[in-house]
Formats: sequence, C-alpha cells, structure tokens
Amino acid sequence: MDQPKYRAFISYSHRDAHWGAWLHRSLESYRPPKPLVGTVTLRGAVPKRLTPVFRDRDELASATDLSTVVNEALEQSACQIVICSPSAAKSRWVNEEILAFKRLGRENRIFCVIVAGEPNATDMPNRADEECFPPALRFKVGADRELSSVRTEPVAADARPGKDGKTRAKLKLIAGILGLGYDALAQREHQRRNRRLVIIAAAATAGFVITSGLATFALIQRSVAQRQTARAEAEAETARQTTGFLIDLFKISDPSEARGNSVTAREMLDKGAARLDTELAGQPAVQATLLDTVGTVYMGLGLYKQARPLLDRALITREHRPGVEPAAIADSLTHRGELLMWQGDYAAAEADYRRVIALENQPPVTRNNVIALARAEYGLGMVLASEGKYAAAKVSLEAALARQRLLFGEQNEETARSMKELADALDQLGERRAAIDLMERAVKIEKSIFTTPHPALKAAINNLGIFYYEDQRYTEAESMLFEALALAKRLYGDRHVEVAASLNTVAFILSTRGDLAQSETLYLEALEMYRGLLGDVHADVAFTLGSLAFVLYEEGDKARALTALRQSLHIYRQLFPGDHPDVASSYSRLGLWLTLSENFDEAERDLDLSLAMRQRLFGNAHPDVATSLVHLAILDVARGRFAQAEERSKRAREIYAATYSPEHWETAIAECVEGAALTGTGHYAEAEQLLTHGYAILSNDRSVGTDYRMLAKGYFDALRQAERRATPRHARAAAPSPGVAPEAPVRDVQRTSEQPPEN
Repeated sequence: MDQPKYRAFISYSHRDAHWGAWLHRSLESYRPPKPLVGTVTLRGAVPKRLTPVFRDRDELASATDLSTVVNEALEQSACQIVICSPSAAKSRWVNEEILAFKRLGRENRIFCVIVAGEPNATDMPNRADEECFPPALRFKVGADRELSSVRTEPVAADARPGKDGKTRAKLKLIAGILGLGYDALAQREHQRRNRRLVIIAAAATAGFVITSGLATFALIQRSVAQRQTARAEAEAETARQTTGFLIDLFKISDPSEARGNSVTAREMLDKGAARLDTELAGQPAVQATLLDTVGTVYMGLGLYKQARPLLDRALITREHRPGVEPAAIADSLTHRGELLMWQGDYAAAEADYRRVIALENQPPVTRNNVIALARAEYGLGMVLASEGKYAAAKVSLEAALARQRLLFGEQNEETARSMKELADALDQLGERRAAIDLMERAVKIEKSIFTTPHPALKAAINNLGIFYYEDQRYTEAESMLFEALALAKRLYGDRHVEVAASLNTVAFILSTRGDLAQSETLYLEALEMYRGLLGDVHADVAFTLGSLAFVLYEEGDKARALTALRQSLHIYRQLFPGDHPDVASSYSRLGLWLTLSENFDEAERDLDLSLAMRQRLFGNAHPDVATSLVHLAILDVARGRFAQAEERSKRAREIYAATYSPEHWETAIAECVEGAALTGTGHYAEAEQLLTHGYAILSNDRSVGTDYRMLAKGYFDALRQAERRATPRHARAAAPSPGVAPEAPVRDVQRTSEQPPEN
C-alpha cells in the first residue's frame, strides 16, 4: 500500500480498552528521531509522525461480519497491531479483524503486543484459558481464504512485567511499523534521550529567568480550569433542576393535594407538561430535556396531538442554544421523526431521519454514533415503507440490521425489531419465503428476551400471524393473531392505535370465517378509535375504511361499500399524490367492483391507472401487477375481448405461480379467468382443464371468499353451456366462435393480495 490512510489499525478486546487507549496515544504522540525521518524502508519513507492510527473503541459482540467503517479502515491501514490477552483470544471480533486483514494479503504486517496471558498456552496441558493469541494469529489463511491447520509464529513484543516492559514493547512495535531494525531505533532513542537530559540541565540553570513566564502560564491554566469547572457546575445544575422537576411532578399524588380522588399517570403527565412553560423559561437546557422526555411519553401513550408541540419546541430550543452537542439535536430529530411517521406526515418524517443520519455520520464516529445511526436508518426504513418505497426501505433496513448485528448480536431487541420491519418490506416486494423466515427468527429472539408482555413481542406475533395467513397456515395464523389482540389490550388498555390495529386484524379473521356482522362491528370500532387518535386524514383510517368496504360488499350493501372505498381512496390520494401501492390497490379494487356492476368505462379507467402505477412501482413481475392484470382480464371477458383477456390472465397466472406456487388460490383465480377467455375463443378442452384445476383449489381453500368461488363457478357454467351448443365443427381446430361471457360475475373476494391485514 503506497499511501495508506492509517499507519496502523489497533485490534483489542473491550476488556483491554485501557491498553488500547495507551497504545493509541503513545503511537500518535511519537516522533521518529530526526536523523531517521525520510529514510526509505520496506514500509516506505519514515514519516515525521505516526498518524493517524485507527482504534475501534469498543468490541462489538457476536458479530458475523465486519462493519463497513471497520472494514474500510482495515483496507486502508498499512499495518495491524493486536493487543494480545486471554480476553482477546476469546474475542470473536478481534479474531474477525485479524482474519480480514490476513485476507488482504498482509499477514507479514501484523504485529502483536502481549499484555496478559501466555502465548500458545493451548498447547500446554490444563492452561488453555491462559492463551493470549486469537486463533487467526496462530494459523495461516489457506487458499480458500479460511484458517488452515498450518501454524504460524506471530511477531510479538511483550509488555508484561519482567519481559520487554511497556517502553521496549512500544519501540518494538514502532520499529515494525516503520520497517526499521529495533536496535537502530533503540540506539537513536538513547541518543535523543541523552540530548534531552543536557537540554533539561541547561534549562534548569535558566529557571529563574523563566519564572515569570511559568507564572503567566499558571494563570492561563487556572483560567482554563475555571471555565471547565463552570461548565461542570452548569451541567450539574441542569441535572439537579431536571431531577427536582421530575420529583415535584409526582407531588400531585400527595393525599392532601389529590383530596381523596384517584390520580392517574396521565393527569400527572398533563400537569407536568403545563408547568414546563411557566417554571423553566430561564433554564433552556432543562426545559429542552423535559420537553423531549414528556413529548416522547405522550407519543408512547398514543397521544400524538399532545406530543407534537412538545417535541417541536424541544428541537427548536436545542437548535438555537449555542454549544449544544449534535447528538442532542439528533435525539430530538429522531423522536420527532417517529411521531411524524405515526401522524402520517411521511415527507417531514423522512427529512428528520435524513438529518439525523447526516449528523451521526460526522467524524469522529464513536460507538454511540453507530447506535444512533442504526436507529435512524431503521426509522427511515419504516417511513419509506409507509410511503410505498419498499425497495428503498429494504436498503435502509438492511443497513440498520447489519450495524445492529455487529453492535449487539442477534439476541437483541433492536436487532429483532429491524428484522421485523425488513421482513414486512420483503413481503411487500413479493419475497414471501424470505419474509417468513426472517419474521420467525425475530419472534424466536423476542420470546427469549421478553418473558412478560411487551409491545415488541406483540407486534412480532401479530406480523408473523399475518404472514402465516398469507401462506395458508390458517390454524397457526389465527392462534397468533388472537394472542396479539389480547397482548395489545393488556399493554395499552382499550383505546390505543395498537389496539385498533389488532382489532382490524381480528375483524378480518372473522370475515373469512363468515361472521360478517361481528367483523363489521370491530372495523367500525377500530375506525372510530383511529379517527379520534389520528384524525381523519391518516393511512390507518384509509386502510380501515377499505377493509370495512370489503365486509359491506360481502354483506350485499354495495352502496355503502363503494362509499367507504371511495373515502379510503380519497384519503390515500391526499397523503400520497404520486405513485403509491395503497392508491394503486384502491383503484384496482374499485375498478373490479365497477366491472361487476357493469360500469365498464369508469372501471377501465381505474384499472388502467392501477396497472400503470404498479408497474412503475414494482416492475412487471410483482404479484400486485398480476392482480391488476386479473381484474383487467375480468373486464375484458365481460366486454367480449377474449384474446386480450387470455393474454393478461395467462401472464398473471405465470407471475403468481412463480411468486407463490401453481397451487396457490391467487394462481387459481388467474387460471379460471384464463379459462373463461379460452371459452370465449372456442378452446373448450383447454378451458376445461384450467377451470377444473382452478375451481377445485378455490372450492377447498377457506381463505377465498364466496365471490371468487362464484365467479369461477359462473365461468364453469358458461363453458358447459357453450359446449352444449357446440357441434364438432366448433372444436379448437375450427374457426373460433364468439363464446359466452360468464352468467354470474360476482363481487371481489374479501381477502386479496392487495388487501393484507396489517399490524
């Protein structure tokens, strides 16, 4: 490496952090002797200083890969120094760093310093625990880039007492980094030390002359110390004021003040929020901290309207105070970004999260920065998914998950949370098997972490239940979804957005069981709850209206169903003026229902809009695109455009079969529509084969509503009528007949790929 960014990369266990700090400080403060500067060695010209040196400040447990930052630092480092101890020998992270550096072909540039334990102790009876060399140091890398069984002898200095000691060990490492012989460097250091002693002796004789200068210096240092003391006192005062305010907040629970009435935590919270303006105007640091804290608590209670002004003011206060750390501003942005997302203000939420990412990427990058960065990437991924930008959401969530795996390992709440959201994005992108696998891992992790009811566990169980339902694992799905509703009520009480979400899911399950009246009741309850908590223009309100529309249509109340569906679409269009999956879904569903009511022109307009939007969003091979094609093919059959219907339904069938399976109920629907098209072109034998297979699947799958089954039956009856009227000359080899449209087209099914139940 001709021009390395780093002179060396220090690898060490977090238990040896003090050694890492000492070595990092020693190397970067070291100045090679002037006679050696510029000397050309195998490591290049000897520099004036050994800077910069990369030191990763914390060991990241249970990592399976190296982070981008660390990996790049390894690639850009001329040498690697390994601080060897029993802790380092057991550290997977240290071992991975050594292995990564060796894979760069730089095994001869690894230098070790022993600070504890014993080298190669694994070869000694009953002393394996004393081993200080990680496995990657003791063995060579083979042709397959993995550790081989060929032993190697690491180049090591020994800082232990009675060995080289710290000074000699440091010089040995520096000699290796510079490509110099240790004796030559030590001799030069000895000469430099003698010169320094002479200089010190001469300086001592001039002590009286510089006394006044030293006094001046002392005064300067005193001033610096006073400023530092003042800053510490200010921080202590902020902490004292914050603590005092929080303690005083709970004085309302004093019986003399409560006057015999029970006082809720919400009442105490409201009292505290009201006092923030009047009592802390002169303490902006305390005020900002408490505004942010109380606002976040309101948000956790689902009280978004109350949370918003507090979080806005916390951010403004911090942004306008001089000297505020960027991390404090990033915290406020993160909290407000989450609130904006729940309120449905996705553009503003996205902007807040992107600001956080920019702030946390500023050097120096510490472990706390990486933690905050991963949380911001997770939040941004959720917002992008809410905006229907699933491919971009996948990228952001994968970045968050990779960082969290390195930071915390897999057995961690934040890691599992990112897994869940990534699984949802994968499901929306049509990667259902990968989504289920990832969600199952998340649930397993959270069940091992949370032994009592927890919001994260509730969400994981709910989402996995939805995936199971989509995968036709109905018994498992229902059990998990009802369990999620019970958990939601235990966690949040009877009125909360999470309770409304679970009510939606259970309402859907009831509708598939045929209990339409109870399903309608639960949807209306969820709708009222959402409107009260979130306002009228929110994605959750629109989703619930769309779900309610299905039930009303299934009950035969088509007028109310169309009204609810149009209200849902109107809200989505307000929230998402451009392309969005929920907008496309609503147009597709509305177009189908208009087809079945023989309002063909309006239906075709809506269905064309849906197909074009889905193709722009997902490409041409997504199951949602297949749904739009199927609905257009149904319209084509109704209008007698059989050739076009055949082409569209066949393409849809191929997409469904590739995404799900040839035996999936959505594949079967496409088969039946294709069969109807073939009936229209006179290809009866082929039509019968498709209709027989598709109708059998639809008849035996309970997730399919009566509408699609009746539609398939209508197509089958039309085929039989056409066959009865036909003569041998109407067989496929002859000219095709105009065919017959299905006699009994009916309503869309309650559950389609475009209307998944959601958490």
